[in-house]
Amino acid sequence: MENQLSREELISRLIKAGELEVLGAEQADIDAYFDVENFRFHGPGGFESDYAGLTNYFKSIRAAFADRSIKRGMIVVEGNHVACQTWIEGTFVNEFTQSPAGPLPPNGQRVVFDLINLFRFDDQGRLVEEWVQTDNRTFLGQLGAAGK
Repeated sequence: MENQLSREELISRLIKAGELEVLGAEQADIDAYFDVENFRFHGPGGFESDYAGLTNYFKSIRAAFADRSIKRGMIVVEGNHVACQTWIEGTFVNEFTQSPAGPLPPNGQRVVFDLINLFRFDDQGRLVEEWVQTDNRTFLGQLGAAGK
């Protein structure tokens, strides 16, 4: 379509959307990067969510982790799809209500979310779909969840 964004514009929008979500911004500013009505999230273990669920998840991250940062690694663009490595870091200082194992108490440790993401944008540059793969076992270990 005529409105398709360039590779550079898609990457820029992806980076900015991640920063707004992780570091915290006005919700309206975050919403501008998403198709809030149609967005779908596909996570590990068959976890599925809409935009409201994604928003609540990032609220729980911002509440639980201090000194947050986000970094993107290798980025590959094909049409309106963007794949990338993502690292989100923070110090675990408050209860994490939406960990993969349910609510967990803080342990004061620096935690790194190590993700592989695939995003789909619409022709206006809004995120409409995201797939995530991550190593929940390592992540839960960093959170102090007892392994069995």
